[in-house]
Amino acid sequence: MIELKTPDEIEAMRAAGIVVADALAAVRAEALVGVPLTALDQVARDVLADAGASSPFLGYRPGFAQKPFPAVICTSVNDAVLHGIPDGYRLRDGDLLSIDFGAILDGWAGDAAMSFAVGRPRRADQRLIETAGAALAAGIAAAIPGARIGDISAAIGRVGRAGGYGINTDFGGHGVGRTMHESPSVPNEGRPGRGMQLQPGLVIAIEPWFLGGGHDEYRVDPDGWTLRSADGSHGAHVEHTVAITPEGPRILTAAADG
Repeated sequence: MIELKTPDEIEAMRAAGIVVADALAAVRAEALVGVPLTALDQVARDVLADAGASSPFLGYRPGFAQKPFPAVICTSVNDAVLHGIPDGYRLRDGDLLSIDFGAILDGWAGDAAMSFAVGRPRRADQRLIETAGAALAAGIAAAIPGARIGDISAAIGRVGRAGGYGINTDFGGHGVGRTMHESPSVPNEGRPGRGMQLQPGLVIAIEPWFLGGGHDEYRVDPDGWTLRSADGSHGAHVEHTVAITPEGPRILTAAADG
């Protein structure tokens, strides 16, 4: 069932979104060469604790998972494109790092992700990151009342395909509310004019992720969570939680200063 949020509920979700933005900023500031991924998870845990928030990731076990997720962030490095588990791996110069994070505050969820280079970026990785960001912006711009889910999906897909990147629709955007994953699904490729019509009060996560090699195949690590590109190419993943309002899309996981 899809629940439309009231303006007051959207404001409450914005508070959760600020926790998400703060945590992502704190993690990025600490993501330096030589830092282990477990240290980044601790940074995010500290932000949650300071805010009085909890994690929708920790202990999460969807149907595909062999075991509950053991951390509060996903840390996906280079060819790991989604759901990476933070471990003792120490970041290296030039790594492409994707961080996915969520928070629940006063019963409302926020969810966002970012990708960036550690140290000196590779040119191909920087282009991939920039294209994913442009796709996210295009998807958000399409999230207006009266449009349809397919308009968002088509906007994302056009940017990714123009860049020559692989797009897999097994995982993508989704509704957000009292829980991190709600209906509807928001695929990263689709046909304009199709799908559910967007109404004020709908809150969704718009979540492009692209594969640098141009193919859409992936494999799953033995940990049952980490998705890696089948061809070894790097991936980029970006996401915002967005509310549909009468005035247009409102990004709920933007930093407090905008």
